[in-house]
Amino acid sequence: MTEQTRGRRTEVTGHVISDKMDKTVKVQVYRVVKHPKYKKYVRRTSVFTAHDAENSAKTGDKVRIVETRALSKTKRWKIAEIVEAAQIGVAQ
Repeated sequence: MTEQTRGRRTEVTGHVISDKMDKTVKVQVYRVVKHPKYKKYVRRTSVFTAHDAENSAKTGDKVRIVETRALSKTKRWKIAEIVEAAQIGVAQ
């Protein structure tokens, strides 16, 4: 089956916060929600465990992840692409 015959999959963009596991990364995703009482917009975070078959993503990279079948107890996402590589060692 190709990707297009499976239908629409959820895609989110976040930053890699851990790459210490083999073929697995942790991705932190921010979303903005309106507070039900105060009507102020609040930033919420979620951390997803994603499959990285080539071990190519490093800490600090901005990645796009897509929902997939269960790969392990906690892995339900896989890396679609590395949007932006981390700027390691650059003085600012």
